[in-house]
Amino acid sequence: MTTVNSDRTTRRVGVSGWSARTIVGAVVLVFVLFFAIPIVWLLLATTKSAHGLVVDNAFLPGGLDDLRTNWDQLFGFQDGAVTTWLANSALYALGALLVTLVASIPAGYAMALTRFRLRRLLLVLTLIVMLIPNTALVLPIFLELNVVGLIGHPLSVILPMSFFPFGVYLTYIYFSTSIPRDLLAAARVDGCGEAQVFTRIALPLATPIVALVAFFSFVQNWNNFFLPFVMLPSSDGYPVQVGLTSLLASTPAFNPTSAGTQSVQLPTLALATVISVLPVLIVFLFSQRFLVAGMTAGGTKE
Repeated sequence: MTTVNSDRTTRRVGVSGWSARTIVGAVVLVFVLFFAIPIVWLLLATTKSAHGLVVDNAFLPGGLDDLRTNWDQLFGFQDGAVTTWLANSALYALGALLVTLVASIPAGYAMALTRFRLRRLLLVLTLIVMLIPNTALVLPIFLELNVVGLIGHPLSVILPMSFFPFGVYLTYIYFSTSIPRDLLAAARVDGCGEAQVFTRIALPLATPIVALVAFFSFVQNWNNFFLPFVMLPSSDGYPVQVGLTSLLASTPAFNPTSAGTQSVQLPTLALATVISVLPVLIVFLFSQRFLVAGMTAGGTKE
């Protein structure tokens, strides 16, 4: 009798376990398809003509000739404006990234491993500012930069992008939990000043968090739309994310009044979208190892 009950219990647990796994698998499959299908369609759209995109099967690839035509149309738009926009995006993202690293890493180290007046207040202010949406700060920043005459200058984008309190907080968490304090104390006993302790001991051990802050900063800067849209009145200074709006406005499918010599077809717009996200994807692929190390850092306290 006991054996029969045990078999029934095992069977019920097994069935319920399989049912739960089936439901979870189905939900995951739905989400994968929900996100994967548009991406596949977008990639295949770049290889088609405008007519083929509408008439042909949506998930059949086009041809290299159509891809080359779309490429030529994209980079010939407004005498090579797309190339200028990509160069501007690289300038803004990398310039802001450099300033962010120079400011955020020492700031996080100072708040984590040194003692000074108003330290707790600065940490609380950092956490509060992290909760404020970036778009809410664009208008006051615009008014400030307008007073000093920087509107339309690359610095009007680079300087606000460099303000990255999330990077300071990440660095603070890392230095608070992952750097042996005894090691830093030994360096101080040996005669190292605070700057030497940071540059020679702490910074070489902080490679994972530096990579993590750099990645988040670069992605945020590259994808930033609203700030450069407000700060840069001229198309020559646009980054690629803002430049996409010009391409969209020149696409007859979205703006029927734009039909003309500079009109952009849907496959060309799809190609522009793919190219605009390609740098982020490349950076992610080459920095996966450091990103994983940075995200798992601080999981255990020394």
